[in-house]
Amino acid sequence: MTPETQEPSGPRCRPPGCNARAAALLAAAAAVFAHASAHAQQAAPTLDQRISAAVQPYSDAVAGVIFYSVPVAGTRFPLIVGWLILAALIFTFYFRFIQLRGFSHAISVVRGHYSDPSMAGEVTPFQALTTAVSGTVGLGNIAGVAVAVSLGGAGATFWMILAGLLGMASKFTEVTLGVKYREVNQAAGTVSGGPMRYLSTGLAELGWPLLGKFLAVFFAVCCIGGAIGGGNMFQSNQSFQQVLSVTGGEASFLAGKGWLFGLVMAILVGLVIIGGIKSIARVTSKVVPFMALLYVTVGLIVLFIHADQILWALGQIVSGAFSAEGVAGGVVGALIQGFKRAAFSNEAGVGSAAIAHSAVQTDQPVSQGFAALLEPFIDTVVICTMTALVIIITGHVDAGGVTALAGDASGVNLTSAAFGSAVSWFPYVLALAVVLFAFSTMITWSYYGLKAWTYLLGESFLSELVFKLMFLAFVVVGSSMSLEPVIDFSDAMIFAMSLANVVGLYFLMPVVKRELTHYLAGLRSGKIPVHT
Repeated sequence: MTPETQEPSGPRCRPPGCNARAAALLAAAAAVFAHASAHAQQAAPTLDQRISAAVQPYSDAVAGVIFYSVPVAGTRFPLIVGWLILAALIFTFYFRFIQLRGFSHAISVVRGHYSDPSMAGEVTPFQALTTAVSGTVGLGNIAGVAVAVSLGGAGATFWMILAGLLGMASKFTEVTLGVKYREVNQAAGTVSGGPMRYLSTGLAELGWPLLGKFLAVFFAVCCIGGAIGGGNMFQSNQSFQQVLSVTGGEASFLAGKGWLFGLVMAILVGLVIIGGIKSIARVTSKVVPFMALLYVTVGLIVLFIHADQILWALGQIVSGAFSAEGVAGGVVGALIQGFKRAAFSNEAGVGSAAIAHSAVQTDQPVSQGFAALLEPFIDTVVICTMTALVIIITGHVDAGGVTALAGDASGVNLTSAAFGSAVSWFPYVLALAVVLFAFSTMITWSYYGLKAWTYLLGESFLSELVFKLMFLAFVVVGSSMSLEPVIDFSDAMIFAMSLANVVGLYFLMPVVKRELTHYLAGLRSGKIPVHT
């Protein structure tokens, strides 16, 4: 026996005093044990915390590089935003303001006037448009815009609209290339396209095969990471938080049941994505118009209620855009916040939309470039601007930033407060919109991730099934955990895609220009038929 367990050599205790002392000692020991146990349970890290701690160093390192910011006029400017806006500006001038010249033609293309169902492809131009829009219209249009106008004031809206208009040229460029260099599997009746294909094939044609292959693999890896995190886990997590908030918060019947919400979402997502791009396109072609119309209609009702404030709000937007006072950084601060929100929202230059449009039934790549022009317009110029206007017109934000009316609300809570100030039950509509936005984003990003996955590992039934099951599992994980480092990492992956994509676009934009010249000549001569 060890010294600690040896029997004491002194006189033995006799009852009843022994029993009383023993009971007291046992009670004290039990209290000490209970306290230590409770402390151990409190101190023991949860699975969520352990995962966060493990991922945090890598997440911070990657996000620190991708979102590296420099101080400009008293505010921070992420260089990745400058990278995307500069590209949009270059493409705008190189293609002579194609977003303005081709806007009406883009509408005709989406209506199906220049598509041929007999051509290779799996979806119509309208379905491709709604699929691509569903991948970009998400929580950033609701929460991100609120953050932008909170930090940049009403003037951020002006710069956000300008950046959205410029981004239309980037979408034109990347989508045209996506369709031109897509690969058609005649036996399976499927197509695969996107930056992975035009980076490898297009740059090989120009004599840069190794560079093209490196950029394509880099893009595909980042796309998979972005699809699982930002296009999946973040969406399920934030949509659950919104549903939780409108059903009573911690008192809600859903409190602590994020896994249950995630399971339901995973089943709904699985029912759609198991059918591939055709199934995804059918759903998005119905969900996207509905959710956009729902959100814009509610926004218009708020604007109608505050109709007498519309001119004031427009004045705040214009004056705030060029005012040197108010928000941090003045004009530059408003510009940075507006540009940042537009770039992060419509993903122009990221290359994701090229994957969706590559599945269109057409033999004219440029026609889909024109169709893609509408995406930043819908996402940023319409939906993001609607959010900003509601926040401004209800008095929660002015040219100088947030007002006293906003209180401590920020992000999606600020948007919810703005809608709720007009009609008390509008936050419930907003919660529905958030769920729809998240759902449509998840099903679209599942396709983006799948195409990147099969580019790296090959196309087969087993390969696709493994990715889809993994994607659905992360829907549940995302809704039941708070994995900030994982989300930061995945967001960085999405914008890292633009590093490879934009480099390729610079190399290949002369190819797009030749395709555009040939396409416009075909329209003028009647060689490209109009289908009614």
